[in-house]
Amino acid sequence: MKTVIAAPLLLAVALAACGRGKEQQNASAPVARVPATAAGQGGVTPMAQRVAVLGILNKRNGIVKTLALHPGQSARWKDLLVRLRACETTAPWEQEKLTGAFVQVDVQKPDKSWNRVFSGWLYKESPSLNVVEHPVYDVWPKSCEMTYPAGPAAPVAPASSSNRSSAPKSAGPSGTAAAPSATSSPAPEAAAPVTPAPSAVANNAT
Repeated sequence: MKTVIAAPLLLAVALAACGRGKEQQNASAPVARVPATAAGQGGVTPMAQRVAVLGILNKRNGIVKTLALHPGQSARWKDLLVRLRACETTAPWEQEKLTGAFVQVDVQKPDKSWNRVFSGWLYKESPSLNVVEHPVYDVWPKSCEMTYPAGPAAPVAPASSSNRSSAPKSAGPSGTAAAPSATSSPAPEAAAPVTPAPSAVANNAT
């Protein structure tokens, strides 16, 4: 009768121990972190808070106008309409420095309708990469105000290692061992022989 009662009890204890083991395993499992993005996490300025400075040139009279826009804003100058969609600058720790702005340029026709003459990225350092092809107007980015978090730390220089070896030098041409170097440790002294003490039987015999 005791054996029949003990079997379900042992089974219940085993199931409880298994459940506690799974709970501890789930508690110790690492939680995946979402990486920082350009939306403002990790110290990067959110897109809506950035400010791009654009230059506009009227090729007919040589007049240059400067605009400061947030992404999503637009500005009109006579029959020209410029919209800023985004702006970006490379991080300070990157080797190639680029300042870009995604702009859309519309020009009003004589019939009062608007014609889009450009839509895409313009780069300050590479003005020939994308060009606003229009006989009257030219648009280019001057700057994009945004911040980045602190860059990665510089690697620590490894400690200089000595070329000297503490191992004794090999034997010379004559077959004799070379003198030990100053950095080698002295050889241990030979232990003095230990004289065994006379046994109690020998003392009693005398």
